[in-house]
Amino acid sequence: MIPLEWMPPLMFGGLILFMLIGYPVAFTLAALGLTFGFLSVEMGYFPPEFLQAIPARIFGNVLSNELLLAIPFFTFMGTVLERCGIAEDMLDSMGQLFGPLRGGLGYSVIIVGFILGAITGTVAAQVIAMALISLPVMMRYKYNMRYATGVLAASGTITQLVPPSLVLIVLADQLGKSVGDMYLGAWGPSLLQIALFILFTFVISIVRPEWVPAVPKEDRTLQGWALWKKCLWGIVPAAVLIFLVLGTLFMGLATPTEGGAMGAVGAIVLAVLRQPSLGKQRSIFWIGIVAGGIAAIIGIFAFKSLPFQVAIAVLYLSIVFMVVKAAAIPALRELIRQAYQTTMRLTAMVIFILVGSTCFSVVFQGVNGGPWLEHMLSSLPGGVWGFLIFVNLFVFFIAFFLDFFEIVFIIVPLLAPIAKVMLTPVVGEDAALIWFGVMLCVNLQTSFMHPPFGFALMYLRGVAPKEVKSSDIYWGALPWVGLQLVLVALVIAFPMQVTMFLDKQRVIDLDKVQIEIPAEATRSTEDTDADIQKAFGPKAEEPKK
Repeated sequence: MIPLEWMPPLMFGGLILFMLIGYPVAFTLAALGLTFGFLSVEMGYFPPEFLQAIPARIFGNVLSNELLLAIPFFTFMGTVLERCGIAEDMLDSMGQLFGPLRGGLGYSVIIVGFILGAITGTVAAQVIAMALISLPVMMRYKYNMRYATGVLAASGTITQLVPPSLVLIVLADQLGKSVGDMYLGAWGPSLLQIALFILFTFVISIVRPEWVPAVPKEDRTLQGWALWKKCLWGIVPAAVLIFLVLGTLFMGLATPTEGGAMGAVGAIVLAVLRQPSLGKQRSIFWIGIVAGGIAAIIGIFAFKSLPFQVAIAVLYLSIVFMVVKAAAIPALRELIRQAYQTTMRLTAMVIFILVGSTCFSVVFQGVNGGPWLEHMLSSLPGGVWGFLIFVNLFVFFIAFFLDFFEIVFIIVPLLAPIAKVMLTPVVGEDAALIWFGVMLCVNLQTSFMHPPFGFALMYLRGVAPKEVKSSDIYWGALPWVGLQLVLVALVIAFPMQVTMFLDKQRVIDLDKVQIEIPAEATRSTEDTDADIQKAFGPKAEEPKK
């Protein structure tokens, strides 16, 4: 007979043990949940009917969750964009724009990583694409190898924090908060992270200028308007796509799922536009864009009028033509097929982990795991700040062994109720979980940079030339991990950078609430009888006695 108070720590210990062994996390969670569930039923800790909550939650909170549809849309969009050549153009143009400066190639990698992060949301493709393009150039101009590999890996992980990050979507789902609020809260730390990376590069250019030399003038092939034109050709389409995804979301015109769907279609259209074989047929799309602008102007004065509908129809037809053209071009058809495969694998992984974590969390709460965890964390020395420091250190170290999806689906649901109670006095009830979620998102970036298991480092090792030593990749990552930990500390110390973009919480004094009911105008009995007779006909005559 296992005592009830032993069940939560045994479940948690079993989870850690099986993860260290290397058994798949999704199946570990499901097996532990069902095993301890059957044991609890046998020992009488809860009735067999309690386990009905597992399929109910799987079908109610996972398979029918429309928010999770945003994950395949954003994954598909990012995969298409990474393979259509936009990264190459942006890195080439930005490299020549910042080339005259010491550390110019580092600045260009950081800025392009930020822009790509705002339109892709996938670390693997971003690290690989930037490493294949920029690492040979950095090696040619004698950049310090540890700095070069570190900035490439760190800039690839920027996408984890910059909206529309997949991590922010699943965090919003697990914390029960709006994706839009989570995106707004992440902008402050995102911009601060870029500033830290640029500042670090600037300091290196002062202290160790030989590590980050400028690009010689004879190697800068573009000058003047030609250079700016190439920069704009990469930035303007990216900005339009960012507006389609994030602008419509922040303006309340689309949900995250709808924004992801528009982003997926926009990525296909952008990939078609970048195909040289399109030729003069490209003008069909520009006609659609002009029609869309005309529709926007007409809509201000005569929304849903016939001219408005005609202009919108022209825009839709041009987009349909571009999508059909994508299926007709062999190179793009292969690109889209690969994007579908990547999306399918990632989405299946997420759903399996969610099903397993649901089994685990239902049984864990059934054996009083929530109160056990709350008592353990709330009794830590230091109060709120001790809780935050402990949680972030715990997430930092467990990220050595777990993927960020696994951490979000396993750890966050257990910590969310405790975080809401403890953080509400600091930033208010509405912003408490947003602050906590963004803080964890910043911390989870380090899971891609941990030597020796960081996935970003493995991606970089896989595409780097043989002359790049693995030791340089691992040692080069450490300063950037330190910068990310500094950012975690800044988010903990200054929650205003997360909450300043959120709507202010409205405080309502219930004692001062007044409900006024307008008095109805008095009506005579004759008027009331006349209304009744009008509705139901005249009164029936009373029978004579």
